[in-house]
Amino acid sequence: MSKRHASKYKIDRRLGENIWGRPKSSVNRRSYGPGQHGQRRKSKVSDFGIQLRAKQKLKGYYGDVTEKQFKRTYQEAAKMKGDTGQNLIGLLEQRLDMVVYRCKFAPTIFSARQVVSHGHIYVNGVKCNIASRRVRPGDVISLGKKAKEMALIAEAQSLPEREVPDYVSAEADKATFVRVPTLDEVPYPVKMEPNLVVEFYSR
Repeated sequence: MSKRHASKYKIDRRLGENIWGRPKSSVNRRSYGPGQHGQRRKSKVSDFGIQLRAKQKLKGYYGDVTEKQFKRTYQEAAKMKGDTGQNLIGLLEQRLDMVVYRCKFAPTIFSARQVVSHGHIYVNGVKCNIASRRVRPGDVISLGKKAKEMALIAEAQSLPEREVPDYVSAEADKATFVRVPTLDEVPYPVKMEPNLVVEFYSR
């Protein structure tokens, strides 16, 4: 797992959108990009640029996963039957750190990854510290004893800006991954375009 060394909200400002829907996002106050040249006039974006932006937005939303990991997920989605874009979303939503985030066991996808890597999450009663682990329908995700007392968990469960989606059945300290969602079911705060990601990698 790679570690972010830069502010995660720079992703928001670079893309010009509040991709996680967080009230504290700096893009709410400064809609231009980060850095000393962030306010320069924007030029027309090419088709490649539009596709790249769609990929960066989706990659950033899922915790800014590495390019190698993201491309490997795309390649797996392309080999599956059905729509590649839908398959890609389904595989990303099956990541353990994302399921922890959807369950509201962590306030952000970055803190969800940290909670997993620190060994606070159990899958079907077995401790798991691999954030990219694929969760299957019917798997039960639960919090460890120490995690139940963490202020971070309490903060996450009280957040008003997002709800637990239908494809996850959550209780106070455990949740069940019910099914792999379709694109329409995923509660993105902004519009995601996996079809453009498919075009990007199909060049």
